[in-house]
Amino acid sequence: MALKFHPKPGTILVCDYSGFRVPEMVKRRPCVVVSPRLRRRHDLCTVVPLSATPPKPPEPYHHLITLDRPLPYPFDTAAMWAKCDMLATVSFARLDLIKVARRRYIQPTLPAGDMDQIRICIMHALGIIS
Repeated sequence: MALKFHPKPGTILVCDYSGFRVPEMVKRRPCVVVSPRLRRRHDLCTVVPLSATPPKPPEPYHHLITLDRPLPYPFDTAAMWAKCDMLATVSFARLDLIKVARRRYIQPTLPAGDMDQIRICIMHALGIIS
């Protein structure tokens, strides 16, 4: 089900990347919102995908996140990598809250320190800093 509101930066959601093509992300996976709500940019937000698979080798545009509580199955790992080189602006139609039970959802949020590191990793990925 598509989101009906712009989530706050740092919110972890699930993004359906189907329709993208390899080597892009191509399946449902957790992501973290990195964009604020912008005027005249309705139904879009920018996200960074999260992956349980460690990058080989880790680069300056990857950030290891350790969640206080693992997400529900099938994303139930405490350690996840923010893959900031895979930044994408997506429609709310691709985004959903994380389901924990029938008609029960959660909106976990990353701490400010992790968001600061993700922003730095995004700058590395875009070549703004080296």
